[in-house]
Amino acid sequence: MSPVAWKLAGVLALMLVTAGGVWQVQDWRYGKQLAEQAGLHTDDLTTISNAAAAQVSADQDKRLALEQRLSASEETHYRKLSDAQKDQARLRDRLATSDLRLSVLLAEDSAGGCSVPTDTEAGGVDHGRARARLDPAHAQRIVAITDAGDQGLIALAACQEYVRELNR
Repeated sequence: MSPVAWKLAGVLALMLVTAGGVWQVQDWRYGKQLAEQAGLHTDDLTTISNAAAAQVSADQDKRLALEQRLSASEETHYRKLSDAQKDQARLRDRLATSDLRLSVLLAEDSAGGCSVPTDTEAGGVDHGRARARLDPAHAQRIVAITDAGDQGLIALAACQEYVRELNR
């Protein structure tokens, strides 16, 4: 081999060693950058994970509070319904034993001059108006109708309260 070939081989070997060294330095530098990016990515994922966990916890707390409010509302509704049923039962019992009599105010017919004879009792609330006593069977039917109406109103109020609690 000629001296020029040796020089050329030496330059070529030097270029290969330099290229390999540059390659290795770039590998180290890019590896460091990739490691930093992986660390930042891990930090971002941790932050997102913590935020999601906090949101889930907040949602669970809201749900628990809603369940407690709905339970309290349901207890109130049940108590009102039970009290109304007890009151209606007492009223029916008093009507059945003639302990209580229902009466209605009579309209005064000023044009015809006919009026129904009035019952005046010492314990009456209206002293000046004409009243007629209802038959106990009719009174029982009226109480049953008002009982159904009371139950319907209580159920409606419970439904409205339920919707209000859900929309809070």
